[in-house]
Amino acid sequence: MTIQEALAAHKQIFIVCDRNVEGFARFLGDYPLLAIDTSEELKTMDSVLGICRWLLEQGADRGALVLAAGGGITTDMVGFAASIYKRGIDYANIPTTLLAQVDASIGGKTGVNLDSYKNILGTFRQPEFTYIFPDVLRSLPRREFLSGVAEMLKTFIIKDLNGGYEKTVRLVGEYVSGGVNPACTAEGLTELSALIQDASNVKQDIVDKDPLEKGERRKLNLGHTWGHAIEWWQRTHAAEGRQLSHGEAVAIGIVQAARRSEELGLTEKGLAARLKADFESCGLPTELPCPESELFKAMEKDKKAEGGKIRFVLPVKIGKVVVKSLPI
Repeated sequence: MTIQEALAAHKQIFIVCDRNVEGFARFLGDYPLLAIDTSEELKTMDSVLGICRWLLEQGADRGALVLAAGGGITTDMVGFAASIYKRGIDYANIPTTLLAQVDASIGGKTGVNLDSYKNILGTFRQPEFTYIFPDVLRSLPRREFLSGVAEMLKTFIIKDLNGGYEKTVRLVGEYVSGGVNPACTAEGLTELSALIQDASNVKQDIVDKDPLEKGERRKLNLGHTWGHAIEWWQRTHAAEGRQLSHGEAVAIGIVQAARRSEELGLTEKGLAARLKADFESCGLPTELPCPESELFKAMEKDKKAEGGKIRFVLPVKIGKVVVKSLPI
């Protein structure tokens, strides 16, 4: 099915896109379009209300479809706006980053940050569809591409469909060691597209079983307890030097989770070292930017905190994780 066929059933269509992909978004059709600036600092309720005001000005009614084109911040905010505008209208995603294609745009989680705490406000609302163009990754900056790799590896650590973990480490390792972006060659794009499909299938299968994150879906938070806390620490402590992206923070969180898993005897010694080596070969950071104790305040306010404990997702082996409620 082409994107035009997917949109044909909707009489009112509006596009909200990341300003960086406005040219691509206009290629989708001659629809009213709002280009927005995106960053973690701008991922707020004010930005969501701005989208809602624009929809109201454009005359969007209850039968409208809002098309989100961009990365995870865009799909999160547009999905949230759609879920509350006139008590809910349809939306769909066209993710333009690897991270969004394998994770953020799939599953119906929407949300924004509150007072530097990650995704504290949000809703569950499934998109009408998510349409993935792997070709757009050809122009994705290297660091953004690798940030998405972290979420892809996370997915395959949860369920190693078709040996996706090793395939990803090899393909991306070749890119990092001097090769070209795999999306830029016919062979690489074919292999990358298959990995994106497998990763998205793993996530969608989990979401289908547990759409409101009451059980199985919690596994998808692997690495995110530390990752979100690292992002909070950077925003509140005026951290010097290069700021870690979401995917980079999650990569560090996954290695931390493996270390905790070893400490608790849930996995054999060596898993953390293997993940650390694999992630580094993929150009990802693996060490905390600060003492772990400085992250505790953010962990206590995490959405996964309950009754003085936090649900940690801990890897047992490649392809298997467990969820444990533990005190910080």
